[in-house]
Amino acid sequence: MPYRAESDALDAPIRILLITSRETRRWVIPKGNTPSGVAAHRAAAIEAEEEAGVLGAVCPTPIGSYRYRKRRSNGASLMVDVEVFPLAVSRELPKWKESRERERRWFGLAEAADAVEEEDLRELIGSFNASEFKAAARRETLLDAVVQKSRISNMFGWFQRLLPRQGNFFDLFEAHVKTVVAGADALTRLLHDGDHREDHIREVIERENDADEIIRQILREVRQTFLTPFDRSAIISLIGSMDDSIDEMQAAVAAISLYDVTDFEQEMKDMAAIIVDCTRVLAEAMPLLRDVAGNAKRLHELTERLVRMEGHADDIHKVGLKAAFTRFGPHDPMAFIVRREIFNHLERIVDAIEDVANEIDGIVVEHA
Repeated sequence: MPYRAESDALDAPIRILLITSRETRRWVIPKGNTPSGVAAHRAAAIEAEEEAGVLGAVCPTPIGSYRYRKRRSNGASLMVDVEVFPLAVSRELPKWKESRERERRWFGLAEAADAVEEEDLRELIGSFNASEFKAAARRETLLDAVVQKSRISNMFGWFQRLLPRQGNFFDLFEAHVKTVVAGADALTRLLHDGDHREDHIREVIERENDADEIIRQILREVRQTFLTPFDRSAIISLIGSMDDSIDEMQAAVAAISLYDVTDFEQEMKDMAAIIVDCTRVLAEAMPLLRDVAGNAKRLHELTERLVRMEGHADDIHKVGLKAAFTRFGPHDPMAFIVRREIFNHLERIVDAIEDVANEIDGIVVEHA
C-alpha cells in the first residue's frame, strides 16, 4: 500500500496511491504473486515499482490482510488472500513497466477507502491513520468548555492566568516525535541513496540535536509545572525512550560515516523500513495522549502493532547477522564487526520504540 504524507506536520493528511486493474479498470493496490525465494514484502515492493512506478521503504511487517475473488484465465473464480505491506513512497517514476496498462492516482484515506471494492481492504485503509482519532485527541480544556457553554466573555481570560501552571507537554511530545519521524526518514534514505550520503547523515545529526533541545525544555517543564498530565516519572520515561531512539539513529549514521560504509545488506534496509513505519505509528499515537481515556482503544491497537514490529525486527536482525558472518567472518572479520555494529544500532532503535509503546501502555492503564 503506497502512502505519503502531504507535509511534515504530525497531523498532515495521509494519501494512498491506487492503480486501476487491467481488465475491470477498478481501483486496487499493487499486488502479485510471491516468487520462490523472495520475501513477501520484497515481492510487494517489486509489484509497486512495476505496476505503480513508485519506490520507497516497504515495512516487512504487514498491517493486515484481505480476501478477494480472482477470476483465472480458465474461467475459475477463486478466493485469494492478500497481505498488505505499507510502502513509504520516496520517488515516483515518470515511466514504469505497466504505465501504458494502468492509471495511478493519489487519494485521501476516506476517498481511497470508498474507491476500492473489497470490504476488508476498505477497513485497512480507513484505519491506517484514522482522522477521527486525531480529531478526538484535540480535547478542549475545561475553561474552554465553560466559556463556550456559558458564553462568558474572553475578557475573563485573566482567570486562566491565575490557575496553577500546567505546561505544554503535549506540544513538546509531538515536536519530539516529529524529529524522530524525520530522523528515521533520513536514515532510510541513507541506506538507499548512496549518492547523497553526506546530506542524509547531516540531517540525522541535526534532527538529534533538535530532539536534545526539546528534551531540555521538557525537563524544565517537569521541574517548574504545578500540574502535569501524567506522573512526572512517566513523562520522563516516555520522552527518554523516544530520545533513545533518535540517539541510536545518530549513533548508526556516525558508525556508517566513520567506517565509510557504502553498501548495505537487504536486512539493514528491511529494519530501516520497520523503523519508518514504527515512527509513523508513533506520530499517530502521540496526539492521542491528549485524551487518554477517550483514545485508549486506539492507543492499545497502535502499541500492540509496535510490539509486533519489534519482534519482526529481532528476527530480521538475527538473519542479517548470520548472513554477514557467512559473507565476511572467515576472511574479513573487521567487515563483519562493522556490520554487526550497524545492525545492533538498528536493533536498538526499534527496541527504544518498543519502550515508548510500553510507556504509553502504562499511561493508558493508569489513566483510562
